Amino acid sequence: MDALWLTFSIPLLFSSLVWSGYLEYDQDVLIPEDWTRVGRVDPAEELELTFALKQQNVNLLEETLRWVSDPDSAQYGKYLTLEEVASLVRPSELTHKVVRHWLHSHGITNCLTVRTEDFLQCTMTAEVAEKLLPGSRFNRYIRDGQSLVRSSAPYSVHDDVHQHLDFVGGLHRFPPKGQDLRKEQKSSKEGIHLGVTPVILRTRYNLTAADVGTAQNNSQAVAQFLEQYYHPADLAEFMSLFGGSFQHLSQVDRVVGTQGGGKAGIEASLDIEYIMSTGANVSTWVFTNPGRHESQEPFLQWMLLLSNMSDLPWVHTISYGDDEDSLSTAYMMRINTEFMKAGIRGISLLFASGDSGAGCRHLGKEQNSFRPSFPASSPYVTTVGGTSFKNPYKVTYEVTDYISGGGFSNVFKMPDYQVSAVEGYLKTVAAKLPPQSYYNVSGRAYPDMAALSDNYWVVINRVPVPWVSGTSASTPVVGGMLSLVNDHRLLKGLPTLGFLNPRLYKLKGQALFDVTEGCHLGCLDEQVQGQGFCAAPSWDPVTGWGTPNYPALLAALLSE
Repeated sequence: MDALWLTFSIPLLFSSLVWSGYLEYDQDVLIPEDWTRVGRVDPAEELELTFALKQQNVNLLEETLRWVSDPDSAQYGKYLTLEEVASLVRPSELTHKVVRHWLHSHGITNCLTVRTEDFLQCTMTAEVAEKLLPGSRFNRYIRDGQSLVRSSAPYSVHDDVHQHLDFVGGLHRFPPKGQDLRKEQKSSKEGIHLGVTPVILRTRYNLTAADVGTAQNNSQAVAQFLEQYYHPADLAEFMSLFGGSFQHLSQVDRVVGTQGGGKAGIEASLDIEYIMSTGANVSTWVFTNPGRHESQEPFLQWMLLLSNMSDLPWVHTISYGDDEDSLSTAYMMRINTEFMKAGIRGISLLFASGDSGAGCRHLGKEQNSFRPSFPASSPYVTTVGGTSFKNPYKVTYEVTDYISGGGFSNVFKMPDYQVSAVEGYLKTVAAKLPPQSYYNVSGRAYPDMAALSDNYWVVINRVPVPWVSGTSASTPVVGGMLSLVNDHRLLKGLPTLGFLNPRLYKLKGQALFDVTEGCHLGCLDEQVQGQGFCAAPSWDPVTGWGTPNYPALLAALLSE
């Protein structure tokens, strides 16, 4: 049974106010060009802010995740329950007392917390919020009919509270603009297929009609943000058109959140149609976080749900990301802790690597660097890149899809599990690497693996639509296959895969189709001339270890 939000009452108190502490000193507060300022928010308007309370035992949490995710450890697969996670990371009594007193001293009593007690979500007026968080100035912004409330200036908190909070959500972080998933239609040629469908994917990755879920206790999920919805009628139509001969479900088992009544989104439709056709016959949930409250951060709302539900699907795929440099370090570090909390419970989180290649950030006159994406760059998730067929009209071997996101984090150091793989790549292609000024050679490298990301068929608003592309497609495809592996593990009484990377990197490319051709996009300048990194034998920062050969991957991951 899922947890309910917990309320609390706060005793009265707070003393003299001295302000200086900035929690997110490196947060980019520049307003993105595609958002237009409408004006200041009415002082009486209610806002909903999220306070990330400082957790205990984060180092122990990370250590435990390492143990339960390493197949060579005696602790492998011995996952924790939500209650056990809560007892590990729950903020101290002092933290709770100080933060609650601070809020109550401003008359803020309408707050909710989660099962792990490390977030507070509080409602207050804009006037109170600006007094609570000196420096903040709340304005309304619009983009394509969507309205948001955000602060146009950095915020600070009372000195006494600073050490008890990681960040406050709902002030910064504008939602990134969605990628254009439609590519221009290519000229028609004679060939075996005219776009990727579930049958094509099953042919390429060697899934048979018998490769479907049967375990009652298995489940998978996609998460949607920013008014992206799927329509049940589209899913049913997709399965009737493209379902092939394999057993599958034609409806979602559970929607967490509120589905909108508008047009279906191409992103949401793509995600749900392909996780349910690859991870066929597996119970599927949709987490929908539209961010209807103008001061909400939809991605953060999803993270709160993970800390508030004792029963969750085992595999989650998320096609969402933002530039690392647009986010504060404090925010990303805390989100990483939330990913660890999921992994330690046996949950696999898969994120799309992005559709901008290595990316490009303009640092100054004729000075550029590549631009990593987060959460793709998190060391605690499995990141999925993209490929294309060598011959786009035949089921051939795969090459790099030039849009496939990949590179090296500027924030997170390279985790131990991938050091030898990355060092091998850097030595192998040393002569062809971009100048080192473009990337952080010691950062977390991504993606970890890949799948086809080019020329998919999707049903949206009851119409079959071709030529949809992006790592938003490859991610649910990999997620569906990992769900099928989980299915077999559960039937054998084995634990779920959980955080996959330590095990994936120990396979050293076994059970995956190595992708060795092609490069992705980079900066369009004289130094790199539009090119980022290139694929190479074994691991590379464009396609990771390669794409799944399902029967071999199943065999490799089915051992205890």
